[in-house]
Amino acid sequence: MKAVLAGTVIAEADESDLARIEGNWYFPPASITEGALVESPTPYTCPWKGAAQYFSVQAGGELHTDYAWSYPTPFPSAFDRVGKDFSGFVAFDPRVEVSE
Repeated sequence: MKAVLAGTVIAEADESDLARIEGNWYFPPASITEGALVESPTPYTCPWKGAAQYFSVQAGGELHTDYAWSYPTPFPSAFDRVGKDFSGFVAFDPRVEVSE
């Protein structure tokens, strides 16, 4: 699977390595292209996943604000709900094309 924005590959991994949560593909941290993500100060806490870390995505010569997010330390109960440890996995805004 690949995550692509403005012709730039942001992440790439085998589908079996990803987590599918609420309709979004979450990519493992090691699959993220170095330098593609810039931490954002945007706050958000999911009632069942925990505190999120938002990122802006550097692609196509532009910085796309809050186009990605992650749960660095999800609530332990979320692992059971998802079926795997998704700590630090990164999901993308629908404007980022995720495909096989």
